[in-house]
Formats: sequence, C-alpha cells, structure tokens
Amino acid sequence: MTRPVRLAVTGTHSTGKTTLLRRLEMEFRATGHTVARTPASFAQKAAKLGFPKLRQQTPECTEWIIAASAAAAAEATLTADIVLIDRSALDPVAYYLAARERAGITPEPETVERLVNLAKAQAATYDMLVATVLDPDIPLGDCRDRDLDYRAAVDRNIHDLLTGHGIPHQRMKGPDDEQSVMDTLLAFAALDPA
Repeated sequence: MTRPVRLAVTGTHSTGKTTLLRRLEMEFRATGHTVARTPASFAQKAAKLGFPKLRQQTPECTEWIIAASAAAAAEATLTADIVLIDRSALDPVAYYLAARERAGITPEPETVERLVNLAKAQAATYDMLVATVLDPDIPLGDCRDRDLDYRAAVDRNIHDLLTGHGIPHQRMKGPDDEQSVMDTLLAFAALDPA
C-alpha cells in the first residue's frame, strides 16, 4: 500500500466517530507514524459562511462540505503518513437527505445523483471506511441534538448510501465493537514509518 493511508469514519452524530479517531491517533503516533486528523466541524464552518445546515441543509451546503472535507484530507497528505477523516463525504449527503425527508420534500433526482457522485468520488480515495451504527438505547449524554428521529434518519440514509452504492466499509455497532474495529484499522495501516 502506498502512503499516505486514508482512514475515514462515517455516521450520524454522537455515535463514537471522534472518540474512535482520537484513540487511533494516539495508537498510530505511539508507533511512530505521522498522523493528521481532519476536523468534524465543516458543517459549523458552512453555517458561519451562511449556509443552512442540519434540518435546513441545501444542496449547495452539502456540496461545500464535501469539497471542504476533500480539500482538508488532501492537504493532510502533505504532512502525514496516516490521515484520519472525521466524517466521510457521505455524511453531508445523508444529512441533506434526512433533512428533505423530515421536511416532507422529495429532492430532485438529478441533485441527489450529483451529490452522491461527488461523495462516491471522494470515498474512493479512502483506504478504509468505518460506518458507525446508531444505537437508540445508548443515553444521549452531551449529545448536541436530542432529536432521535432525525439522527435515525441520518443513520438510515448513511447505511442506504453505503449498501445501495456498494461502497466497501466496516460497521462499528457501538462501544463494544470499538476495540475490534480499532484492531482491524491498526493492522490494516501497520506500515513502517517513512
């Protein structure tokens, strides 16, 4: 495998993505790898620019988030041999689709196809993709969005995109699965430091 390795995580919010990536980052650094982790905050940046987000997300916002995330991952390859991508390119598409669902609006097929193609093109650059699975029985704790129906819609759309488009991924069903997923990712990216 050529470097840098790109490992991405996808899933609705508060399903353990960032926690998994923090642990991976520590493990990889401990073995001498240079690691970069893209931020999960592109939706917040989009909102600061004036794009509507979450339940009001538009196609333009979705496109901007995919592009910003892709640019950050590409930039990270300049300084790291392992790039950890917090929120895959599929996430903004799933959030957009969930927003349209919740609003009772059917998105234009051409728009969905364009956004899915952008996300798939970016996902093709990932060496491995982990998809978290929403467990509605896990307490929300400090979750910033307590709307379980919306979170469930995002989760369903992410997994529909993954399976419907044949995107290779590994599922992480919850905290009990985290160590197994970590072991797989660590073994997958076990390269000698450059």
